[in-house]
Amino acid sequence: MMKVIVIGPRGKMGRLITQAAASRDDLTLIAGVGPAGRDYIGSDLGTIAMVGREIGAPVVDDIEKVIDDCDVIIDFSTKEMAMTVIDAAVAHKKALVCGTTGFGPEEMQRFRDAAAEIPMLYAANTSKLVNIMNKLLELAASAAGSDLDIEILEMHDQWKKDAPSGTSKEMGEVIAHALGKELSDIAVYGREGASPRIPGTIGYHSLRAGNIPSSHTVFFGGMGERLEITHHTYNWECFANGACDCAAYLEGKSAGYYTIKDVLHLS
Repeated sequence: MMKVIVIGPRGKMGRLITQAAASRDDLTLIAGVGPAGRDYIGSDLGTIAMVGREIGAPVVDDIEKVIDDCDVIIDFSTKEMAMTVIDAAVAHKKALVCGTTGFGPEEMQRFRDAAAEIPMLYAANTSKLVNIMNKLLELAASAAGSDLDIEILEMHDQWKKDAPSGTSKEMGEVIAHALGKELSDIAVYGREGASPRIPGTIGYHSLRAGNIPSSHTVFFGGMGERLEITHHTYNWECFANGACDCAAYLEGKSAGYYTIKDVLHLS
């Protein structure tokens, strides 16, 4: 059984991950870590994450107070907190699952560097069906080659901080690699004014409105026809369950860089 610390257990994802982990037999929650100064620090993790019962695990504001007692850390918090967490995980040789998005190339390199020291699993999206969609995108892009126009439309709630979403970036990378290219060389973000489509590019469009959970559509446009591959979420439980699956997967694993594809046997 993996002993788990959840980062940001009062947040949208942290709360759901805590609830999901509390219902499982292969994970046991030993602590939550919240930002300093919050009024819930010192409370029971089950209470502040609305599990419905106390679980005997504290919420602290310093990961160093509890990290030695855990096997794995699950972090879906913020970019800033994630950098502190990854340093602590490496220093204490603890497995880490990170699903926070919005990192730049240098920050992402820190996760890859950490994989030399710990079992490191980074997943921009922990939904099973999103990752199955990525396999479909790889197949479609490989079969179509550069003959089709490719556009990605993603929708999220008004509180989503980064754009495009980490999931849509990952989708773009899957498609670009299937075409033998790098996403950074062919991505176009939005259009305005005189802006004809450049052949061979991937267009990105980001909508933010209300409480839309998450929606991604990839369009493959040809002459006289188009293919759309779409994933919708109705709530965030699928991501929370996927995050817990990732944590359980790391049990007994050696240091290395793992992805959700490994968990779902999609590699």
